[in-house]
Amino acid sequence: MPFLRVALDVPLTRLFDYEAAAATVADVGKRVVVPFGSRRLVGLVMEVAEQPADPGMTIKPAEAVREDLPPVSPEVLGLLRFCADYYQYPLGQVVHTALPVRFREPGELQLTRPCAYEARDAVALQASLPKRAAMQQRLADLLARPCTEVEIRAISPAAWKLCRDWLASGEVISRPIPLQAPAPSHGPVLNQEQQAAVTAIAGCSGFQAFLLNGITGSGKTEVYLHAIAATLAAGKQALVLVPEINLTPQLQARFQLRFPGAEIVSLHSGVADGERARGWVQAARGDAHIVLGTRLSVFTPLPRLGLVVVDEEHDGSFKQQDGLRYSARDVAVYRARQAGIPIVLGSATPSLETWHNASSGRYTLLRLCERAVAGAQPPRWTLLPTRRQPLQDGLHARTLAAIAERLARGEQSLIFLNRRGYAPVMHCSECGWLAACNRCSARLTVHLREHRLRCHHCGWEERFPPVCPGCGNSDMKPLGQGTQRLEATLAEHFPKARILRIDRDSMRLKGSFESALETIHAGEADILVGTQMLAKGHDFPALTLVAVVGADSGLYSADFRASERLYAQLAQVAGRAGRADKPGEVLLQTDFPEHPLYQALQDDDYAAFAETELAERRQAGFPPFLHQAILRAEADTLTEAITFLRQALAQAPDDAAVTVWDPVAANMVRLASRERAQLLVQSTARSRLSAFLAQWLAGLRQLRAGKVRWALDVDPLDI
Repeated sequence: MPFLRVALDVPLTRLFDYEAAAATVADVGKRVVVPFGSRRLVGLVMEVAEQPADPGMTIKPAEAVREDLPPVSPEVLGLLRFCADYYQYPLGQVVHTALPVRFREPGELQLTRPCAYEARDAVALQASLPKRAAMQQRLADLLARPCTEVEIRAISPAAWKLCRDWLASGEVISRPIPLQAPAPSHGPVLNQEQQAAVTAIAGCSGFQAFLLNGITGSGKTEVYLHAIAATLAAGKQALVLVPEINLTPQLQARFQLRFPGAEIVSLHSGVADGERARGWVQAARGDAHIVLGTRLSVFTPLPRLGLVVVDEEHDGSFKQQDGLRYSARDVAVYRARQAGIPIVLGSATPSLETWHNASSGRYTLLRLCERAVAGAQPPRWTLLPTRRQPLQDGLHARTLAAIAERLARGEQSLIFLNRRGYAPVMHCSECGWLAACNRCSARLTVHLREHRLRCHHCGWEERFPPVCPGCGNSDMKPLGQGTQRLEATLAEHFPKARILRIDRDSMRLKGSFESALETIHAGEADILVGTQMLAKGHDFPALTLVAVVGADSGLYSADFRASERLYAQLAQVAGRAGRADKPGEVLLQTDFPEHPLYQALQDDDYAAFAETELAERRQAGFPPFLHQAILRAEADTLTEAITFLRQALAQAPDDAAVTVWDPVAANMVRLASRERAQLLVQSTARSRLSAFLAQWLAGLRQLRAGKVRWALDVDPLDI
């Protein structure tokens, strides 16, 4: 009797064998419902074997192999195995991370191909309906020609149910919509640099990683669109990854405009489970031409995959921070190599790891050094020294004057402060008390309008205390500046201006961010106050001024990546200015105008900045010149976490090529009432580190952790 080797969503590294009398190799990649203890679980068939892995165990029969979905391809199964091995995570949990939530349910799924619906006899159908039934009459009118489910649902929420009733009675018929190669509409004429990049990508045969390094506004998206057009013309599919959900709707709209006949599937956390499942099936069947999504989309099956694009490849959002801690960018590169196809990594400020790969010849560097719009120039940088300068509510006089100039000319300004809330902390000037979170090693942020103090790390919030808990003083004041305070300050200085604040607090409601973008594009906002939500991927033609406030806090950090992140953030937000025919200006308020990072930004020379940073990392022994992993532990007390890590340290294999550091407290020791510690492992040889981790983890899983929760983070971004 053949046996199914099944991956289950349990924290064990092994696969599980089940009997299946009719099993064949064709069942590999299919969903299967199996008994597991007292539960029924949905797993994925990874192998079909003639003998069980452990003949001494009692093998239970599988309940059912589901035939409702296309089986996961061997290529995607290989990708999942790679992730399990490289990131040292149980294969069953890797598999279930990659699958849409709807597929983890035991029931049979009803996911049909997209169909066109049409009345069998439109005249007879209309004649049979009551004259006053307006919705039914409109639906019958629509069904006089072939139409889609989307068109039917647009009439009324009840229209689709009525159509299905007519379908069951035979009054309406359905036909599968034939898949057609989409013909792209005409876009803007490419400049020489853009055309050279498209030619290099489209002319590539086999695997090649391209770094598309273009200044902000240089037309990287247009290069993507032309490369995708060539891919679709060859009968292939394209996978496009973006770092944040906020960038997906506008990019999808642009793709749909360029490829009006294409099936474009959008996959991200904002998509409902059912819609995500349908999109996944469309892609797996080969019916979707383009898959556009955030990091989890990297696992989507695409049988004719011909091109992978990773936009804003430097963004930290591509790294998952819990569960399977994978880098979608790195997994995408592996997938492209596995499929033998090109991958394009796009960024104005590439990660230093990617830049190093391009500089060393592993990746092909494509440069875009001029803005795509004729006559548009990169913005002019001005550093405004604030040391010993009188500021008006935290704003330099030159900043206020520049905003007034834009208002007079009918242009837009963006005031960038990457700190939401009204102020970073509530302060008592009598005793020095600062409002702190009881659950975290962090201060509580002041939200003045709601009269609440909130922790932006764990979500804890409380009312303003009536008096200082330390001394009873009733005259406490917010200390520092956040976006809410900045908004209020600007409203006082420019009472007639239309001010729009965009941060996570103001954009909580569904659709609010899209509505805000429409407001900006319509010219109905004069001054934008925003955080990093506005820093990348947006094109505002009327915006000519960017003023940066509070950037100095990012200069001096214990994290060796802090300078890289600050440069990328400031370069990205500066790129919002002057993207059309109007010149742009960037004002940066700082106490340290002589700092080398600010000088590099002013010179608009990312290459020089990157080479300087890489030289420092090489000397200090930081990535990309070595490879790291962190074992993180959290417990009720720091002592428990450190004790566990010391036990783990004692279990570490002896390997001269791998350095294991002593356990230390995490930078933020306390988070959500748990104390945290970590242990760093590093090596100059990636293969030696992977072998070390595999051997080490086998022993760690045998340790009794008690109440300690632990996890391994390979290639960590935060240390």
